[in-house]
Amino acid sequence: MDSAKLQKLIDSRAKANAGGGEAAVEKHHAKGSYTARERINMLLDEGSFEEVDMFLTHRCTDFGMEKKVFLGDGVACGSGTIDGRLVFVFAQDATVIGGSLSETMAQKICHVMDMAMKLGAPIIGLNDSGGARIQEGACALAGYAEIFERNILASGVVPQISVIFGPCAGGAVYSPALTDFIMMTEQNSYMFITGPKVVKSVTGEDVTVEQLGGAKVHATKSGVTHFVAATEDEAMAEIRRLISFIPQNNMEEAPLFECQDDPARIEDSLNDIVPDDPNKPYNMKDIIYTIVDNGDFMEVQKDYAKNIICGFARFNGRSTGIIANQPNWLAGVLDCDASRKAARFVRF
Repeated sequence: MDSAKLQKLIDSRAKANAGGGEAAVEKHHAKGSYTARERINMLLDEGSFEEVDMFLTHRCTDFGMEKKVFLGDGVACGSGTIDGRLVFVFAQDATVIGGSLSETMAQKICHVMDMAMKLGAPIIGLNDSGGARIQEGACALAGYAEIFERNILASGVVPQISVIFGPCAGGAVYSPALTDFIMMTEQNSYMFITGPKVVKSVTGEDVTVEQLGGAKVHATKSGVTHFVAATEDEAMAEIRRLISFIPQNNMEEAPLFECQDDPARIEDSLNDIVPDDPNKPYNMKDIIYTIVDNGDFMEVQKDYAKNIICGFARFNGRSTGIIANQPNWLAGVLDCDASRKAARFVRF
C-alpha cells in the first residue's frame, strides 16, 4: 500500500478516536464520565472490538452544520466478545454535538442491529444522547423510526440491552424502553420524554431532572429501568454478568457453568426460614440465595414492585429464571405493578 495512503488511514483513525476533540473530551471527563470508546473497551474483552463505519459523516448543510463535521458522526459501532461470546455494540459519543442522533448515526446503529439479527447475537446500546439532531429535522426523526422498527423485529429473537449514561431525552429513550433490559447509573443518567424546562412551560410545575427521570424514580416508581449501578465501571461489570445468564438468541441455550456446590449438601437453615405461624412474614430471598449455585442470584427490578421477586440464577450450572412471591412485602400479594413485572420477565 502507498505509504501516503496508509498514513492518511492512520490519521483518520486517530481523528475518529478523538471524538469531539480534546477540549470536549476533557469537559466530559470532568463530569466523571467516560467517552464512547472507553466504555466499549470497559465492556468487551480486551482487544476484541472491531469497529464498522468508522469514517462516516453527516450530510447536513443547514444552520452551519457543514462546519461541524466529525468522523464517525457521534457513535462508535461494531462487534466484540464478552467472555468469548459474540456481541454487537453501539456507543453514542456525547462529545460530538451532544451525542444527538443524525440520519447517518441512525444508519450506523441500524447496520449493527441488522448484523446482530443476521448472526444471532445480543445487541448492547450505550446511550448518551440529547435526542434528535434538531438541525436535521425530519431526517433525524426518520432515523429513530428505522431504529424502532429494528427494536421490534429483534424483540424475542436476540437479547437487547440498553445502558443509559448522561441525560437522555426524547427519541434517545424511546428506543431503550423497547429493549429487554435497561441499566442506569446513579447521579448522571436520566431518562425523560422532554426536559424540566418544557414541563415548566406547559404545566407550570417546577421539577428537577432527578424527579423527572433519575435512576431512583425509574427503579422504584415507573419500573422502566431493570438495574441501577453506582458507577459506570460497576454498570459494565453487571452487563457482563447479565450476558452470562442469557442465550445468544432464541435458537440457543444459555451457557453452562461449572457448579461448585455439593448437590447433596444439607442446608439446615431451610428448616427454620418458613415460620410456623402463617401470619408471620419471612424473606423469600433467604431461600433463593440458599438453594441456587454458589449463592449467585441476579435480581431484576429489585426496587420495583417488591412483592414479587424476579431474576436469574443457576441450578447445577444451568441458567434459570426465578419468580417468587415476597411475603416480606405486602404479604406477597399480586398487584398490577407486580403482575406486569413478572409477565415481562416471563415473556423474556
